[in-house]
Amino acid sequence: MLAFNASAVVDKNFDYHVDRFADIEVLRYEVPEFDRLSLNQKKMVYYLSQAAQYGRDIIWDQNGKYNLQIRKLLENIFNSYKGDKNSKEFKAFEKYLKQVWFGNGIHHHYSTDKFLPEFSQEFFTAQVAALPDSMLPLKAGQTREDLLSTLIPVIFDPSVMPKRVNQDGSVDVVATSASNLYGDGVTQAEVEAYYAALKNPNDSTPISYGLNAKVVKEDGKIKEEPYHLNGLYGPAIAKIIYWLDMAKSVAENDAQKAYITKLIDYYITGDLRLFDEYSILWAEDTASDVDFVNGFIESYGDPLGMTGSWESYVNFKNKEASSRTETISSNAQWFEDNSPIDPRFRKPEVKGVSAKVINAAMLAGDAFPSTAIGINLPNADWIRAAHGSKSVTIENITEAYDMASHGNGFNEEFVIDAPTRKLLEDYLYITDMLHTDLHECLGHASGQLLPGVDPDGLKENGSALEEARADLFALYYLADPKLIELGILDNPEAYKAEYYKYMLNGLMTQLNRIEPGKNIEEAHMRNRQLIAAWILDKGKKDKVVEVVKKNGKTYVKINDYKKMRTLIGNLLAEIQRIKSEGDYKGGADLINKYAVKVDPKLHKEVLDRFSKLDIPPYRGFINPVYEPVYDDKGNITDVKIKHGENYTQQMMRLSQDYTTLPF
Repeated sequence: MLAFNASAVVDKNFDYHVDRFADIEVLRYEVPEFDRLSLNQKKMVYYLSQAAQYGRDIIWDQNGKYNLQIRKLLENIFNSYKGDKNSKEFKAFEKYLKQVWFGNGIHHHYSTDKFLPEFSQEFFTAQVAALPDSMLPLKAGQTREDLLSTLIPVIFDPSVMPKRVNQDGSVDVVATSASNLYGDGVTQAEVEAYYAALKNPNDSTPISYGLNAKVVKEDGKIKEEPYHLNGLYGPAIAKIIYWLDMAKSVAENDAQKAYITKLIDYYITGDLRLFDEYSILWAEDTASDVDFVNGFIESYGDPLGMTGSWESYVNFKNKEASSRTETISSNAQWFEDNSPIDPRFRKPEVKGVSAKVINAAMLAGDAFPSTAIGINLPNADWIRAAHGSKSVTIENITEAYDMASHGNGFNEEFVIDAPTRKLLEDYLYITDMLHTDLHECLGHASGQLLPGVDPDGLKENGSALEEARADLFALYYLADPKLIELGILDNPEAYKAEYYKYMLNGLMTQLNRIEPGKNIEEAHMRNRQLIAAWILDKGKKDKVVEVVKKNGKTYVKINDYKKMRTLIGNLLAEIQRIKSEGDYKGGADLINKYAVKVDPKLHKEVLDRFSKLDIPPYRGFINPVYEPVYDDKGNITDVKIKHGENYTQQMMRLSQDYTTLPF
């Protein structure tokens, strides 16, 4: 087995647990091997971390037009409160504030449902009344009474702005989504018509239309308001540019300096052609140790899957663990050639697929406090095909999740029998990591669109289907003897650990994240249920997978792992066809049949069983703090890393030090 032992550098006395509230636990993560970095690399991490944190207000505003105003008001109430801080009302207020911090706004980070306060409207009104005028976040011309009349329904009325991202294709998903990516009165039909008129189906290198712009209606006409230095979010972008320029001054090589320069040019102009040029240069740089993502990237926050949410990751390479991903990426063509999809949809030449394992050093924007454990970029299909992509697995984040979960009783409660639990104990960590590697490194990078197919043609279902495609690719190859041949796994039965966990999660345990009576909305959750429910359905004749009762409890039972792999290959072939052909109806039919609906009886059972374990459905992180050390001439001589802040301290500091945008 190739080296992947991140635990070897983990401090067993490190305190991962920070805070717990509502359905969330906040953790901290170690940054192993930071001390091995050179002074310039440490400076790079510090400068990029500053650039990352200065983008914070952007994601808050993208998530909802009242979020910045609400955040400031809540924080001022929290700071100035003079009453009993153990009272029921204040405790409920504190919980709500922590939820809003975690969601980067008033909607849940995962379900995108609006948080409903457990404190009274009367308590809130009294606290606003107690604030002096100087502590009220008033917009121009706004009075205290105006502030209350605007924000009270936004905060307290469940029918006002109820969902940040609506993916119900039977309604206007733009008009019914509360995010701030579209202006008032803009409809889905108008947005689709606007971009359809701009797109050229014969363009083999299309820009990512809408990626960095808000679509508004002015005098009855649809137009874009781009995000750039002299446009929307200019004050925040100016700070980001400053710190990117500082990072450029300590770039590791000319290639890194070139793509940082290109990213700055893009931020100045908003020109999406420059973003593509930056993306190509970034993807082709595989030599740099310190790396980062900074910009409008993933489009899960847009109901139409076009506009990118602002995010940033700062990281550096985990050299020991990267051996496995480098082995996988160096064999990318073999995996593509042997994929169980129609040969028309395979890439004849896989270019530039690079992969590494990283240690996260800073999470920001849409990647904070909740973060992914793997990344594959750029997203543009034509760039992937012509220039390749860069994939990362975030080892220290996965390690933090794993360390914080030890002994929580999950396996004993939900895994069907002792042999299966033993299988998971022995192989789930490595197969989970490999699933992420394969998903990010090869899954997203695999396949190709047919000529003329609109990359946005799957609309509101595009994100869930793309995640399903990458998951299926990873699952299919986890069971392939090629991984044994490459020395990545040492047991041909190891893949069964991930197969069992995936089916259990997709059919049952992820329901712990859903409120009673709700459907599944989030793209990754839809993806997992789609795969698991489809396999259960298509394999029922042969009882490939069953949902069975044992001692009055429901369990997942896999009877034939090999046939399950065949079904995985069949579904991968179909979803690749849907994407390659731009078959909106085919994708929508799959989503609506398998991915959305929840069995209320099973849901109640899952919630009841989880309640006895007291396991939080969601986890996220606070960041370490980087402190430069200066000599008497003002030169940085070192950068120190500190982990002492708690959740509230970090959030209040970020609001104090990194606020850039007006209300």
